[in-house]
Amino acid sequence: MFCAFALAGTSVLSARYVSVKLGTFTITAASLFFALLVLLPLCRGKLAGTVRSLSRTDLFFLAVQALFGMFLFRMFLIVGLTRTSAGEAGILTGATPAFTAILAWAALKEPYGRKKVAGIFCTVTGILFIQGLLLPENGFSGEHFTGNMLVLCAAACESLFNIFSRVFVSRSGSGGLHPIDPAVQTALVSAAAMLLCLLPALFESPLTRLPAIDWKEWFALFWYGAFVTALAFVFWYAGIRRCEAVTAADF
Repeated sequence: MFCAFALAGTSVLSARYVSVKLGTFTITAASLFFALLVLLPLCRGKLAGTVRSLSRTDLFFLAVQALFGMFLFRMFLIVGLTRTSAGEAGILTGATPAFTAILAWAALKEPYGRKKVAGIFCTVTGILFIQGLLLPENGFSGEHFTGNMLVLCAAACESLFNIFSRVFVSRSGSGGLHPIDPAVQTALVSAAAMLLCLLPALFESPLTRLPAIDWKEWFALFWYGAFVTALAFVFWYAGIRRCEAVTAADF
């Protein structure tokens, strides 16, 4: 989990490099393309067999993980970064544990002790301070506030991804199924998310805008795909099998 989120935490920085020059869905589709370039050679021997063994319900849970964990999370984050600072966005994504604790209690019946309540209170209070809502004078523009709210939406999507990942693991364990290899699961979720991005990306003129970016922005896209997505999600899927959803979100 530490390795997963140490890498995932750089998503704000890498997205910031390209969010001005490229469209939201172009960034996501391009980064997922790089992720698949890294993942497919690692799991090609297991991929076909795993796909054949999946039920419709399994495919549904994988599609939901792609929708919330990659497609909507990145959409809200990248659009939010055009309206707020990378530093603020990084802090605001700290709302994920609070969202996850509430969802884990409601959906997974995970225990809801005093420490979790205190943590949620601190998170909410901290966000209110960042927004300036608890200060006598705040100079936030409407656009800045909107950007921060979009980042919070990204955090909520990540929380839903946490919950669905844990449900998928619990379901596989209770059904006696062999757990999916983390690299294979990451490849399947990445492929589903890239398919979701392709159509809206076509409306962002990717064929004219991608050739115009420099090597630093190409490296940011590669980093977003190979490290923020491929490697981080492999660590994530390996870790979520071994701990509760709230523990995972705390990292």
